Order: sequence, then structure tokens, then C-alpha cells
Amino acid sequence: QVQLVESGGGLVQAGESLRLSCAASGSFFSINVVAWYRQAPGKQRELVASITNGGSTNYADSVKGRFTISRDNFKRTVSLQMNSLKPEDTAVYYCALHDYYDVDRPAYWGQGTQVTVSS
Repeated sequence: QVQLVESGGGLVQAGESLRLSCAASGSFFSINVVAWYRQAPGKQRELVASITNGGSTNYADSVKGRFTISRDNFKRTVSLQMNSLKPEDTAVYYCALHDYYDVDRPAYWGQGTQVTVSS
């Protein structure tokens, strides 16, 4: 059984930074792709950033250069450093562990953490 627990969300002003963390339980964390998604009100959930077990990263165009994803396989954590935040970054952010065989498919989700950026 895999459980993902996010933390670090909050209310900030535009231009400020936040760091989200996700702690995982279960035996698959170190070998699967891990990712952060977000969902704004009235919008579909979208991929923000992902990282492979080897450390290769992928970012949505809207966050490139501002967000950084990282993982610690020993601690079973994944983090998202968010800098230069914009009001359009406001959303619920979810940590996800992808399927081992279908690497683009989220298999497990956290409960989400709210990020609100005021202008």
C-alpha cells in the first residue's frame, strides 16, 4: 500500500516562494516516476513537474525556470521548490507516484495541498 502526504502549501504574495514536500510510504517510491500536479478551480488537473528515479526532470512550460522538482529516494520524499510565484499558480497541488510499467500514468495520489498566490 502506497500513501503520499503533501505539506508546505499556504498563502503568499506574488513574487514570493514556497516549498512543497511529499512523504511516501511503500516499497515502490525509489524506482517509479514521481510528479507534482495541480488543479485550479474550474480547470483540469495538469502536470507541473516530474522526476524519474535517475533524476531526469520534466516541467510544464508555464513553470520552467521558476519551479524545481527534486527527490530523495532514501528519505522517500519529493519536493517542489516554487519561486517567483504568480497568481495563476494558485491551485491545489498533488503529489503522485506513477505506474512502474506505464510511466506516464499516475497510480497513487496524495490528498493535495492548497497554494494561493495573491496579487
